[in-house]
Amino acid sequence: MRTVLRGAAIATVDAEGTEYRSGHVVVEDERIVAVGEGPAEGDVTIDATGCLVTPGLVNTHHHLYQWVTRGLAADSTLFQWLVELYPVWGRLDARITHAAASAGLARLALTGCTTVADHHYVFPREGGDQVQALVEATHRVGVRAHLVRGSMDRGVSQGGLPPDNLVEDTEEALRGTEEAIDRYHDRSPDARVRVAVGPCSPFSVSEKLMLGAAELARRKGVRLHTHLAETLDEEAQCQAENGCTPAEYADKLGWLGGDVWLAHTVHLAPTAVRRFGATRTGSAHCPTSNGRLGTGIAPVRDLLDAGAPVGLGVDGAASNESGGLGEELHQALLQARQRGGPTALTVRDALRLGTIGGARCLGREEEIGSLEPGKLADLAVWDLSGLLYAGIEDPVAALVLGATPPVKLLMVGGRTVVADGHLRTADETTLAAELTAAARRLR
Repeated sequence: MRTVLRGAAIATVDAEGTEYRSGHVVVEDERIVAVGEGPAEGDVTIDATGCLVTPGLVNTHHHLYQWVTRGLAADSTLFQWLVELYPVWGRLDARITHAAASAGLARLALTGCTTVADHHYVFPREGGDQVQALVEATHRVGVRAHLVRGSMDRGVSQGGLPPDNLVEDTEEALRGTEEAIDRYHDRSPDARVRVAVGPCSPFSVSEKLMLGAAELARRKGVRLHTHLAETLDEEAQCQAENGCTPAEYADKLGWLGGDVWLAHTVHLAPTAVRRFGATRTGSAHCPTSNGRLGTGIAPVRDLLDAGAPVGLGVDGAASNESGGLGEELHQALLQARQRGGPTALTVRDALRLGTIGGARCLGREEEIGSLEPGKLADLAVWDLSGLLYAGIEDPVAALVLGATPPVKLLMVGGRTVVADGHLRTADETTLAAELTAAARRLR
């Protein structure tokens, strides 16, 4: 079956930045088969007049389980926030995680997101099968997922932040990660679920685990992810313990490379930025979360100029209570201009961060991130017909500078996930009720 979207403005985000004022996108089964100006023929036609079609947004960093702990530690630094929340997260079980992930994924879909990288590093002893809970949630909502099997092996007794009862033994963590890869990682080009290796952060993980994780990921041919250079507290601790910056520490351990993307990367020296570019290490930029925790503004323009892949991340909903990805386009642009002036990031740069930039971080730029024949039909149709966008001639400017538009249609592999602003794969009222019940149980 061929589905034709017609009459829409189209931003393909291909290498040439091709756009159409009133064009078409033709989808056949899971893939895009044509993009161009004017009308086209198909079995099903969708009138997208007054809309902008873009690639589906790619979320490069999230913690879906945090949907049950929104609004806590509202005025804290990152380290204070973690110390307050770790004991709460220690009470997670698989049912709570599934409810939180389902709700979080629904919110992401409703804000234009088709692919989610979820970094899950909390594995309570009595918490059940946390990874399976996440996989089932992604199937339920219908988005693509890169599940980052996280880990922590450095509790408070060893100078870390997590309670000792929330960390794993190093070998246990590596075994659990390898089991997740063997069980769930799909190497096919149209994969709905892939798995990455993700020790939580240098201040909650031993050097042995960082080295073992890198060896495991490369032996299995999967990607590596962790938090890095998020706060000045982290830098001070790393200097005191290792005599170097977090970026230098990561480099020493083999944690820079084209198979690595790192969350936040706020505090990078110019030499580190150049090293990221030279090694093609990716950065997951989380502007709203960085603002919520007051961690600083990442050097996005510098990283882009150096040649490093940069994508956008929502981060966990406990540090970004809105939980939507569309608005991160707006926040990324504002923060870049606050740091580097009005020319530091254009509206189309911001859209690239949220689409092909994120796909590059995840190693999927050949499959998703732009609207081109042969690529997977992951796309968002933004409704710009209302009062909020009236009179804005440039649809990309309307998307990035204005309020996040309603999603008229969201397709993942040609399958409808959102239509007319509502989730079509799961019942939103049921998801909300499950999340409310889960939050009550947890607290």
